[in-house]
Amino acid sequence: MGYEQAKTDVKKTMREADNQAKETWRRADGEESVSDKIANTGDDIRTTLGNAGDDVRAEADKWHKDVDKDDV
Repeated sequence: MGYEQAKTDVKKTMREADNQAKETWRRADGEESVSDKIANTGDDIRTTLGNAGDDVRAEADKWHKDVDKDDV
């Protein structure tokens, strides 16, 4: 596992931990309101898009390295 993959894994873990903490905090009052559910959904979407972006960047970097290798 290279540096970039390790960094991506740490970022994914941090995003997921952040979401868990926010969801737990929102449920702390014993109720989960509609606004809490909407906020949780927004957080989940943001996390999913962030993780997808990291995955796309990793694949693009692999492709770019392969293309550069072929040019040599």
